[in-house]
Amino acid sequence: WAATLERWHREGMPEDADFVDFFELDRVTQIRVDHSPRYPEQVLEETDEYTVRTTRWGTTLRNWKHAASTPEFLDFTITDPASWQEAKERMTPTRDRVHWDYLEANYETWRREGRWLQGELWFGFDVSHSWMVGTERVLIAMVEEPDWCVDMFNHMLDLDLALLEMAWDAGYEFDCVTWPDDMGYKHNQFFSMRMYRDLLKPVQKRAIEWAHARGVKAELHSCGDVNPFIPELIEIGLDALNPLEVKAGMDPVRIK
Repeated sequence: WAATLERWHREGMPEDADFVDFFELDRVTQIRVDHSPRYPEQVLEETDEYTVRTTRWGTTLRNWKHAASTPEFLDFTITDPASWQEAKERMTPTRDRVHWDYLEANYETWRREGRWLQGELWFGFDVSHSWMVGTERVLIAMVEEPDWCVDMFNHMLDLDLALLEMAWDAGYEFDCVTWPDDMGYKHNQFFSMRMYRDLLKPVQKRAIEWAHARGVKAELHSCGDVNPFIPELIEIGLDALNPLEVKAGMDPVRIK
């Protein structure tokens, strides 16, 4: 977050310092693909305080210029199974969704520098409710239209795996797969254990098995209190979990 860097500068980090070098952190680079329905992107409004724009997912959002936060989500194109089906038909694993020029220009340098390379996946509850469909809508759908949710989770994963497979087969191998799926908030989880086991866990297991079949690790980014899910994640073979949010009740020492 930009606000984090600003605070570090106030606390003494030199203005011209690279924070990765300054704090002697490992260098991590993600190999990303275009997994979107490719809806038109455009700026709808811009002021001194914010920008309103549409995304490749058909979402309209507001980004504040002088505050560090997730965007304010204003409107969605994907709102029901029918509109999801239209988006799904646009999400096909074509080779132009892999950023070949970028990989060719940088991959050897990344390896020479000893970077940890991550193949990015984009599927599950978090990215569906926040970036695609809307939080309340997805939570209700998990109860009333679970098949729709499972279809979204699975199709997004299928597309990502097909595209990462193209990159892998072309020699652009990575050290792990990683995906964001915030399943908790500060005081609890977004859904029950039964819902997790029925709707999401089998999809996560597929992602992990795909990684392990290629000899690489699987890492999940899941904010909030996800304590109850940890035994389930261990069961399906997850290798790494972050960020272990202490303010949400995640105790790294106890978990370890």
